[in-house]
Amino acid sequence: MLEGKLVRLRALESTDLERAYTWINDREVTHYLAARFPLSLADERRWLEEGPTNSSAGGVRLAIETKEGVHIGNMDLHRVHAEDRKAGLGIMIGEKDYWSNGYGGDAIVTLLRFAFHEMNLNRVWLHVFEFNERARASYKKCGFREEGRLRQHYYAEGRYWDVFVMAILRDEFEALHGGAQEQAS
Repeated sequence: MLEGKLVRLRALESTDLERAYTWINDREVTHYLAARFPLSLADERRWLEEGPTNSSAGGVRLAIETKEGVHIGNMDLHRVHAEDRKAGLGIMIGEKDYWSNGYGGDAIVTLLRFAFHEMNLNRVWLHVFEFNERARASYKKCGFREEGRLRQHYYAEGRYWDVFVMAILRDEFEALHGGAQEQAS
C-alpha cells in the first residue's frame, strides 16, 4: 500500500467492481472523463480484470481509499514508456461526498512520489478538459504545468472543447514536494 496524508492507494480487488461500475455509469462523475457511453457490468469487470498487473512496465491501477478504509475512487499510470521514463496519469474520485476535500490531490502526490522514486520515471502527463477548472487547479497545486492545448479536441454538450496537456517532471516534483531522501527521514 502507498500511504499519503489523507489516502491509501492499494491494488484494485474484485470487491471494488460494484462501486467502479456505479461510478462509471454516473453522468455527474463521467462528465469529467472521456467516458461517453454507459458501460455494462461485464465491460467494467473486463477493465478491472484485464488491466495492468501493477508492474512498472505495464502500468499501475490502484484504488483510492481514505485512511478509514472507504474506497472513494481509482487511479492509474498508463502508457508507461520505459525508454523515455514517462507515463500518463488518470484519476477518478467516484464518491462525490469526497470531492473538493483534498483527497484527489493527496492521491496524485502519493502516486507521483511512487512514480518518480520507485518506478524511476522522469515525466508524468495528463489531459484535462477546458471546462474542468477544479481539476486544473488541483493539478497545478500538485505541480503540473500546462504544456499545450489541443484546440477543439473534445465534443460534448453541443460544442467543441479544448483539452489541456499538463505534465510534471521529476525535478519539479522534488522541488515542490521533496526528494526521496527527505521522505525517508
